[in-house]
Amino acid sequence: MMTKRICPARWRLSVCRHALGAVTALTFSCLAVQAETLNDALVKAYQSNPQLNADRARQRATDENVPQAMSGYRPQIAATLGVGLQAVRNLLPDNTVQSATLKPWTIGVTVTQTLFNGFKTSSSVRVAEFQVKSGREALRNVGQGVLLDAVTAYTNVLASTSLLDAQRANVAALRETLDVARKRLASGDVTPTDTAQAEARLARGQADLNAAEVSLAINQATYLQVIGVAPSRLAPAEPIDRLLPTSRDNAVAQATAANPAVLAARFDVDTATTTISVAESSLYPTVTVQAGASRSMQSDSTLGTYGTDQASIIGQASVPLYDGGLAAAQTRQAKELATQSRQVLEQVRNQARSAAIGAWVSHEGSKIAVTAAEAEVKAAGVALLGVQREAQGGQRTTVDVLNAQQDLIQARARLIGALRDRIIASYTLLGAVGGLDVRTLALNTPDYLPEVHYHQVRDAWHGLRTPSGK
Repeated sequence: MMTKRICPARWRLSVCRHALGAVTALTFSCLAVQAETLNDALVKAYQSNPQLNADRARQRATDENVPQAMSGYRPQIAATLGVGLQAVRNLLPDNTVQSATLKPWTIGVTVTQTLFNGFKTSSSVRVAEFQVKSGREALRNVGQGVLLDAVTAYTNVLASTSLLDAQRANVAALRETLDVARKRLASGDVTPTDTAQAEARLARGQADLNAAEVSLAINQATYLQVIGVAPSRLAPAEPIDRLLPTSRDNAVAQATAANPAVLAARFDVDTATTTISVAESSLYPTVTVQAGASRSMQSDSTLGTYGTDQASIIGQASVPLYDGGLAAAQTRQAKELATQSRQVLEQVRNQARSAAIGAWVSHEGSKIAVTAAEAEVKAAGVALLGVQREAQGGQRTTVDVLNAQQDLIQARARLIGALRDRIIASYTLLGAVGGLDVRTLALNTPDYLPEVHYHQVRDAWHGLRTPSGK
């Protein structure tokens, strides 16, 4: 299906051209060249948004589950040192007493290596790796949400600014109408009722102008929260139809296959299934080997030796016979949690499918809404000019002019909202199919790759500092 491309400059120009004129339109076009673009705002949000950076830290913490699990493959080494004072009092056969103060000390090292633990270590490593993969998809999902929030904040500021401009033009037009009514009242062409009606509409227009100013201030605050900086001069935005699926069926297929929430739920199923093996490992024998070396020294001159050196290597096998039913209960629990994760996966698939259909329908509907709103603005503008001319000829009343003016400003407000919704709907659809990311949007910023940190810590045997140096 061919879609109508919205010209970037039309965002503001189409809603203001009837009231502001060609000079103002040219000014907006020139300013847009130097203004901040939507992609610039997305880059700032991607780099500095606290929610996204916090989730990146969470993922880095999840990466550490893998080296923790892999520690089960590695030997455990412990060193011991004992130093002290020992008072000794010996009673000899001839009833004499012998006493001494000893200063014994011992030093040793022990190395323990697990040879078999019922495949607990290997299963734990797989669980940790699945958790990492699930966490990456969760991070991608948060990233999509942040970018969509940034698009919404950006377009809301644009829409609020355009609506504010339209309300200012409306107030100016209402003042002009009131001036005309007062002049005609002075000449006896109209009654005081016409003037009062014009004054009432002006008051309403001023209230609407104040509401538009409040809405803009609120949207600017939200922009600061999401993007990280206050909005300055924003360039017009446009939809991203070129990146979207070409049909509703394609949207559903892409959503169920690539939506990060679905992929994360799949890895959660793998995690829960492998956890069953971890629980079952407690039912298997455990085989370890331990090697040790030590030296102990005495200061008792009555002993035949002053010190002892020892070295040993010991293999040990432990077979669980009965643990009160703990391992069996943990295994049954893991199986039920695996069943739960499968049901959650099906639920997430259904939600992704519904979200894709809703996003597709909203996107298609937004195109129709823009076309209808543009036609309404054009017709309302023509109607206002006609009513004004007829009022000058005495064929229309002041109320007719005011009503036509109100119809025009309402039409402009609907067009502004439709243009905003059109852009947000396109980004929402892209997020529903799992494509709202830096690479797809071709943003001018390096993509955050969680795999880098994972490989930095996966095989780390020691060290307290993180790869970032903290």
